Amino acid sequence: MIKYQTLLYYCYSRIADAEQFASSHLLFCNSLNLVGRIIVADEGLNGTVSGTAESCKIYMDTLHADPRFSKIDFKIDDVDEPSFIKMHCRYKAEIVHSGLRDPGIIDPETKTGIHLEPKDFVKMKDDEDVVIVDVRSNYEHSIGRFKNAITFDMENFRDFPEKINELAKYKNKKIVTYCTGGIKCEKASALLLHEGFENVYQLHGGIIKYGKEAGGEDFEGKCYVFDNRVAVDVNSVNPLVISTCRNCGAHTTKMINCANPECNEHFTQCDGCGEKLDGACSDSCQSHPRIRVYDGTGYYVKVPQPINKEKLKPVKA
Repeated sequence: MIKYQTLLYYCYSRIADAEQFASSHLLFCNSLNLVGRIIVADEGLNGTVSGTAESCKIYMDTLHADPRFSKIDFKIDDVDEPSFIKMHCRYKAEIVHSGLRDPGIIDPETKTGIHLEPKDFVKMKDDEDVVIVDVRSNYEHSIGRFKNAITFDMENFRDFPEKINELAKYKNKKIVTYCTGGIKCEKASALLLHEGFENVYQLHGGIIKYGKEAGGEDFEGKCYVFDNRVAVDVNSVNPLVISTCRNCGAHTTKMINCANPECNEHFTQCDGCGEKLDGACSDSCQSHPRIRVYDGTGYYVKVPQPINKEKLKPVKA
């Protein structure tokens, strides 16, 4: 039986001619028959890739052998099948859109919050002078978040700079930011320091690493991930489901896209309401003439196609 893995990683490290690097890196990923999504920018890499365990090892070893990427901390999940259908590697201005008019005012390579390892976060998270801050989007923290964490009403991380004023009353406390894998916190904590916050920390490796190394204690719900899995379990200590079905209010961790392609809203819906509404978020969307066929997953691709597992068999180094 073929074993598959999914790798989550990022790295802030200057890349000369990053646009050309993106093109050549795509060819490299394709040579390993990997699937996934990678963003390349002058400031570094941000990726999630999936494939056979052998291909993933070659990929990690190759990046670690490059001095620019030698410190990448890969978060590794064993999966039953690849977590993507295609391989994308694109050049963009930033590996995480900061929302800043001048992104150059912060530099995650030189100044960010103090990195807290999961074991240290456990010891610190309940202190009275500590404020836990979730820097993810609405749809992410709606399905799972740390107990007592501060969340923001924002559609994208690029909205974060506008939300900093909401933290002004906590300037004398220790601010600990967290996100899925740590990448957003590099910029969030750097921006908080730039805005005059002095005691700024970040959960190193994010929610995913915390679940693997500390059992995910007090993370309530599931962690949203940007691949076909949609959400993954984190807490093996005191798990709790906090998200509810948009239509009936029942507790559920299932997140889907509305079957109406013109709506395509990302929301939580239980299986019962999914069957009743054919995967639509409302009666009006259910009656839309272009409604997509709901197969129970609520996940749609632009050109539906099965994963070719023959193509994804291990390659020889």
